[in-house]
Amino acid sequence: MPVSFFSRPPGTMSSDIESLLWLTKIAAASLVGGLVGSISGLGGGIVIVPVLTVFLGIPIQDAIGASIISVIAVSSGAGSVYVKDRITNIRIAMFLELATASGALFGASFLSRIVNPRALSVLFGLTLLASLLPVIARMGEEFPSGIRNDRWADTLRLSGVYFDKRLNREVAYKVTGIPTAVGLMAVAGIISGLLGIGAGVVKVLAHEIAMKVPTKVSTATSNFMIGVTAAAGAGVYLRRGLVLPFLVVPVAVAALIGAFLGTRIMERMSNARVRQVFAVALSIIGIQMLLRGFGLGF
Repeated sequence: MPVSFFSRPPGTMSSDIESLLWLTKIAAASLVGGLVGSISGLGGGIVIVPVLTVFLGIPIQDAIGASIISVIAVSSGAGSVYVKDRITNIRIAMFLELATASGALFGASFLSRIVNPRALSVLFGLTLLASLLPVIARMGEEFPSGIRNDRWADTLRLSGVYFDKRLNREVAYKVTGIPTAVGLMAVAGIISGLLGIGAGVVKVLAHEIAMKVPTKVSTATSNFMIGVTAAAGAGVYLRRGLVLPFLVVPVAVAALIGAFLGTRIMERMSNARVRQVFAVALSIIGIQMLLRGFGLGF
């Protein structure tokens, strides 16, 4: 939908219907994006960006700008629910966000001048697809077993407990692999700064693979964190004039509605089922990154 829709004089009814249909498509894609994002912990970009660029012809930079706003909406909507229901581990989120923010600053300020974004996209895509192996290996696992707090987790009191609505009982969990998780979070920040993506997928992988927390806690904590990273990126896109109100408003509103729906669904799902949703999203993002790196995608 061109910007001229809002500046043109009243047109024919067919033009108005076409414009309404265009907005409906954006809202539908954003609703699905918010739904998937709140369940997987990845934000809504994996659905919103492809639809805006491939099917609706929106320039990639404008689509990413709208996607970043949708991530903030998803993080605000889903994050508030998960915090209220005490699934989010706020200590983990705040501790690891320091590494993510530092990585984002380093990536945007220094590495962006010397690193080829296409080469990085290919490397990132291959890494994500390779990361499917440990995720698939744990596909049927409801809770990690035999996990003990490492020294950092004990010192920072990162272990926790949440109420699982599907099982109707409280679930206590331990946390390990903190140094590895910090490194992965720094990488997530660097990737976010270089490629302009939320890198929520790396955050979920850090929680899942390195720290061995339950998948629901991983999803909820990632939803809490991605909004912080996206807010920093949104400022950059706003200054560049790439946050377009006519595009952002339907995207953000629909993504927020989808996020609220997603939280209700996720809390009633098993950890194994949430991990399956994440694995599908991980595959899609990995393929997207490869296509972008070879100049074939969005």
